[in-house]
Amino acid sequence: MKKETQAKKRVLEGVVVSDKMNKTRVVAVTRLKKHPRYQKYYKVTARYKAHDEENAYSAGTTVKIQEARPMSKEKRWVIISKK
Repeated sequence: MKKETQAKKRVLEGVVVSDKMNKTRVVAVTRLKKHPRYQKYYKVTARYKAHDEENAYSAGTTVKIQEARPMSKEKRWVIISKK
C-alpha cells in the first residue's frame, strides 16, 4: 500500500491592491532578492489572485494567503486571515 503524503501548503503575507472583482482580491507580495553579482538586495513584487468568499477584505489590508486547488484560470490562493 502506498503512503500518501500531503505537501505543506505555502502561506504568504501581502497587501490587497485590488478589490474590484466579486469574491476575488489581488494581493501583492513583496520580498527581497539578492543580486547575484553586486550582492545588493532589491524588492520584487508578485501579484496573486486570492479567493475571498465574503468580500471581507478591502484595498490596503494586510492579509495572509494560502495555496489552494485551482479555482479558475488564474486563482490558486485563498485568503486565510488578516494580519
